Amino acid sequence: MSKILIIEDEEAIAELQKDYLEINEFEVEIENDGQRGLTKALSEDFDLIILDLMLPKVDGYEICKKVREEKNIPIIMVSAKKDDIDKIRGLGLGADDYMTKPFSPSELVARVKAHLARYERLIGTSQRQNNMVEIRGIKIDKTARRVYVNGEEKVFTTKEFDLLTFLAENPNRVFSKDELFREIWDMESIGDIATVTVHIKKIREKIEDDTSKPQYIETIWGVGYRFKL
Repeated sequence: MSKILIIEDEEAIAELQKDYLEINEFEVEIENDGQRGLTKALSEDFDLIILDLMLPKVDGYEICKKVREEKNIPIIMVSAKKDDIDKIRGLGLGADDYMTKPFSPSELVARVKAHLARYERLIGTSQRQNNMVEIRGIKIDKTARRVYVNGEEKVFTTKEFDLLTFLAENPNRVFSKDELFREIWDMESIGDIATVTVHIKKIREKIEDDTSKPQYIETIWGVGYRFKL
């Protein structure tokens, strides 16, 4: 269920918007004060913000600017101001849409759905284009099969890359050498589990500052290995 924040000082308008959105199965929260709205927008996770322009303490322009510095979620700015300069300013600060009061609640719902659908498509495309695993300075680009450690690219063999990626995608879980061999080499580990040990050693040489005190791939003696978050 998508979560929406309404920042609107006119309580009757905010409640009407909330009613229509909840009928359409959105989860909605309201803030009537600009400062509280900004704090909530930055500190909590929302899928979209409906932002009034004229607010007490902090206006919609400032809220839009601050939110856009940290988040890419859709922002629909609403206002009784009809001048083009106000629309241009709002959109220039990063708002995705500008609605002039009065407007029908059903139109607002339609725009909310359209912006959420567009945002979800963009996020999905971005994730497909940048299939990344990032943990504490290690960035694994699964699409390009490249590994960066603190911004510096490291060269990995095919199996080293596969093993590192598998462990990083399953953090804090302990895997035996047999399990890792079957997962990466796709065969039963009859007398070959030393292969895992050798590959772990080579991976550590590329990602650890001190291989004697590994910060990423931890040895669980008598059991196997795990990737620490």
